[in-house]
Amino acid sequence: MTDTTAPATQDAAPKTASHDNEPSPKLRAFMNSGWADSERHDLSLSDVGVWAAKRRDALSQAFPGERLVIPAGTYKVRSNDTDYVFRPHTDYVWLTGNQTSDAVLVLEPNGTTGHDAVLYFRPRADRSQGEEFWRDRMYGELWAGRRPSLTETAKEFGIETRHVDQLADALKSDVPTRVRRDEDESIAALLSGARIDQLKDGEFAATLSELRLVKDAYELEQLRDAVAITHRGFSDVLAEMDKVRQYGERWIEGTFWRRARAEGNDVGYTSIAAAGPHATTLHWIENDGPVNDGTLMLLDMGVENRQLYTADITRTLPVNGEFTPRQRDLYQLVLDAQNAGIAALTPGAKFRAGHEAAMEVIVRGLDAMELLPVSAEEALDPESRLYQRYTLHGVSHMLGLDVHDCAAARNENYRQGPVQPGYVLTVEPGLYFQSDDLTVPEDLRGIGIRIEDDILITDGAPENLSEAMPRTIEGIQDWMAS
Repeated sequence: MTDTTAPATQDAAPKTASHDNEPSPKLRAFMNSGWADSERHDLSLSDVGVWAAKRRDALSQAFPGERLVIPAGTYKVRSNDTDYVFRPHTDYVWLTGNQTSDAVLVLEPNGTTGHDAVLYFRPRADRSQGEEFWRDRMYGELWAGRRPSLTETAKEFGIETRHVDQLADALKSDVPTRVRRDEDESIAALLSGARIDQLKDGEFAATLSELRLVKDAYELEQLRDAVAITHRGFSDVLAEMDKVRQYGERWIEGTFWRRARAEGNDVGYTSIAAAGPHATTLHWIENDGPVNDGTLMLLDMGVENRQLYTADITRTLPVNGEFTPRQRDLYQLVLDAQNAGIAALTPGAKFRAGHEAAMEVIVRGLDAMELLPVSAEEALDPESRLYQRYTLHGVSHMLGLDVHDCAAARNENYRQGPVQPGYVLTVEPGLYFQSDDLTVPEDLRGIGIRIEDDILITDGAPENLSEAMPRTIEGIQDWMAS
């Protein structure tokens, strides 16, 4: 299953920094001896490895006779010689379950109707030779932590493994080849010398996204896990409202991030901790403002769990624990719109059905409050849509390994298509009255409200995966009081 042949570049110069010391010959010899065997012998095929094999089979059927190349990506520079924390490409994770950097999955046509899968990556260096493990700042175990071996990865994910230095030669054969990549050119060095026909392939990317639209049982389990951790993260924030008032939005962001790191991998996206007028900025991520009593705080946050699936949940909460009458009216309108949007998402309904149902409620409510410059009918007219001044964004997007999942899917199979059992998507209507908007009463200016939940399409009524998180007015006030 595993090719353990030593790569040709075993003695390649390690990636060092200008301020590193040059080792003496004696130190080199000393560092290459006296190490215990650190190979893990307790590994067996993981659950995700079983599911990933099924996903590779589905992809194989879509492209018979073609070589398929799916890279994990590599590190990206943050500043000078420091990198951002590595996060592998979503399609790579979905097809392998593996999260190692500088890896490339290759599906090689096997002459029949299928493909043979090989995972190329940079394994842990041999400590008995070379300097990588103790001098290489990017890949060395003593600098950057332990990397798995070829054998360990093969056992855990049920796939043949080879050293990444063998990749270019493997891709030189005259086989039609598709590579899954975006604008990121990070794998250019890995593919140097290989024969690649299609470096940027829209059909390949679209097919992968469309295969990921319907979540399998393993993915639903992971999404439920991410939602549950996210719920605890929100509760952590509410338990520290004294600190939130003292330190502002930064404390919200940091408190939630602590839970995300403790139980998951990270946050799934930069948290939006928007208090007061900041809540009217749809993607407020500065998170550096004060949190004052009498205002609302809009918290749009999601945990990315250990298997890299993310939740995406928004709650709008009164800082002092109770909504004012005006805030209650606006909040209830958004909640009614969300409930209508969720109810509209039954199997076979258009993806935009949730958006259209929610907007119908929003517009009728704004009309009843005399906040529209025209009638509700005129505002809803596709040639008008003046209501969008106060609710600019769409209500739904797919959710999974990416917070905006399956983004490369073709419109006819996603945004303009029907929803199917197994889809997981958000429903997140909102109302936003800018601080300087003279078209609304002064007491509404600077108020932003959004409610967002993660919805699973089933054979019957949609299931709210985040239903346990309070979202009614009374439920939120009780949650904050407790």
